[in-house]
Amino acid sequence: AAERLDAEVAAELAPLKLDKARLITRVETVGIYDGGPHGIDRVAFWVRTNPGTEPGPLMKVASGGELARIILALKVVLAARGSAPTLVFDEVDAGVGGATAAAVGERLARLGAKVQVLAVTHAPQVAALANEHMLIAKEAVHGPQGEAMTTRVVVLDGERRREEIARMLAGQTITDEARAAAERLMSRSA
Repeated sequence: AAERLDAEVAAELAPLKLDKARLITRVETVGIYDGGPHGIDRVAFWVRTNPGTEPGPLMKVASGGELARIILALKVVLAARGSAPTLVFDEVDAGVGGATAAAVGERLARLGAKVQVLAVTHAPQVAALANEHMLIAKEAVHGPQGEAMTTRVVVLDGERRREEIARMLAGQTITDEARAAAERLMSRSA
């Protein structure tokens, strides 16, 4: 089962621009008499991120961006066999852009066909592939105690969604080119 899992995750890593990385699921039997309420095996995820390097524990070897994409690949594979009904990804696209961000968005969309996926992203390629889009913004409010920060959540649709994706592409000044690019990104998900 560990070898099958590793092979299926490897197939998901290639499109996420981690084609040289390998997940290695290590299963160590601790002994029939040393087992506990969780069985007699210890399972650990190890990774080799580049050919010729020694594998090591996933949490120690992988960079933040690599870790996020490896976990995404693992969750995509596991979702095919049953999963938690809701998965939350916080900036799973950190440190990537362009085609890699688009690949992350495609994986999240595919996962979203099986379970509810909530993803916090700054990548327009990811946001454009979502079924629903919410803008989360922090803003200062003035009250009797002085200034405080509050978080606002706004559901975006139609024109407002296109404008937000254009802003994600262009920054503060939204151009007609950014709007057209946002429209193209959004049409890919339709």
